[in-house]
Amino acid sequence: MKRTLFSALLAAGLLTMGACNQQKTEVGEAGMNQAATQAADAANPTVDNPNVAAETAAPNPDAPVLTFAESEFDFGSIQQGEVVKHTFEFTNTGKTPLLIDNAQASCGCTVPQWPKEPVAPGAKGKIDVQFDSHGKAGVQNKTVTVTANTQPSTTVVTIKGTVLDGAAGPVRQ
Repeated sequence: MKRTLFSALLAAGLLTMGACNQQKTEVGEAGMNQAATQAADAANPTVDNPNVAAETAAPNPDAPVLTFAESEFDFGSIQQGEVVKHTFEFTNTGKTPLLIDNAQASCGCTVPQWPKEPVAPGAKGKIDVQFDSHGKAGVQNKTVTVTANTQPSTTVVTIKGTVLDGAAGPVRQ
């Protein structure tokens, strides 16, 4: 008895689902999607932000441009435990003030410091990067991702070199 009742309910459910799918096709998927899109657009209006990437949006010709004098620094070979410091100099070659939001290193051993105030068009700035080789050995390649109000919004600079293991030379891993 239970098995028959279960089978009947299952068959009714499948018929109902089939009817829903059939009804959707008859109404037309384009009409339903268009109505949903219009409702979503009305509920979430687009904010005009020239620094947000969109497929159809043209780049902002007035956006700041972060131009580094060099995007990579090779510190060569150092002894384990040494601290290397390097300054990456840049220029805002755009038409509006450059605002650096963040500079994130790829490792805790690398610490960047960047200007917190706006950099005017044509003005220069610098990002100081410090690499601590304590506990490091062999070839090192660390990046700093700079996030700013530029297009694209991120720019990467690299600091690299080799950390030697005392008098024995590079550590083999």
